[in-house]
Amino acid sequence: MSGRTPELGWMRLFVEVARLGSLSAAAALFGLSQPAVSYQIRRLEEQFGVSLLRRQHRGVELTAEGERLLEVTAKAVGDIDALARSFRAEAQRPVVRLRTDYAFSALWLIPRMDGFRLLHPDTDMQIVATQRLAAGFRDEADVAVVFGTRGEFGAVGTLLLPERIVPVCTRGFLDRNGPFDDPRQLAKARLIHLDAPLPSPWFDWRTYFAEFSVPRDINAGRGDISFNTYSLVIQAALSEQGVAIGWMGLVDTLLSAHMLVEAGPPLEAPDRGYWLVPPRSPNLHSERLSAWLSDEVKRNGE
Repeated sequence: MSGRTPELGWMRLFVEVARLGSLSAAAALFGLSQPAVSYQIRRLEEQFGVSLLRRQHRGVELTAEGERLLEVTAKAVGDIDALARSFRAEAQRPVVRLRTDYAFSALWLIPRMDGFRLLHPDTDMQIVATQRLAAGFRDEADVAVVFGTRGEFGAVGTLLLPERIVPVCTRGFLDRNGPFDDPRQLAKARLIHLDAPLPSPWFDWRTYFAEFSVPRDINAGRGDISFNTYSLVIQAALSEQGVAIGWMGLVDTLLSAHMLVEAGPPLEAPDRGYWLVPPRSPNLHSERLSAWLSDEVKRNGE
């Protein structure tokens, strides 16, 4: 008996011979000659070291060993055919690519993605989350949602979420350390920072207190903590590590669920925020995703 495993194509041929009970019928199905099919069956029998078929006057029937082989190969071939159909179907499904940052994808998009799936069940969404905005980002995605100013993106995009912020923390942290009705009180609290270049492209604690003319030394030894990712800032706030700056649109669901509460006066920068930027060459799927993003913001009153 040879140790070589039979190739899938000839296992498929064996399944069809067994199903049809005829070498000639299987040959016609595969576009082969009857002798060629008979030869391949003999090769299988040599490799397994057993007889798989009994040749009869009008067709063939399986031996006991052939029945055992059919039980295994029929399922394997069927499973492979089903997988191949699945691969072809997936390859034909449209995919719309959304490029955005970690904060928007984690806090705004993911909790709402089922809404897009319900509207467009035949379209898959691919999310590319990055903090680095390459020069050709419009050519690398069907839709981009990026944070910046009107001067940066106003000519090519639509303002989706204007920057509106409010200090946030848990009710427990506020009860133990508050109240923070006045920014001067808030300046004495333990704060959670999002690392950013200076000057910051968004509100940070330095610019927040500057808006209210409240001095605060960020190195005053109050146990402040900082992160380079906004989702970690919010996780720290949820863990009662301090007060964070909450971007409306990103923390709305947490405020509505009372997992976080407002802990100070709000601020806004109406010409700055998240911009919806279409590709240079829009398509049906990019237009559908853009429309859904805009509608979702309007629906939630953001």
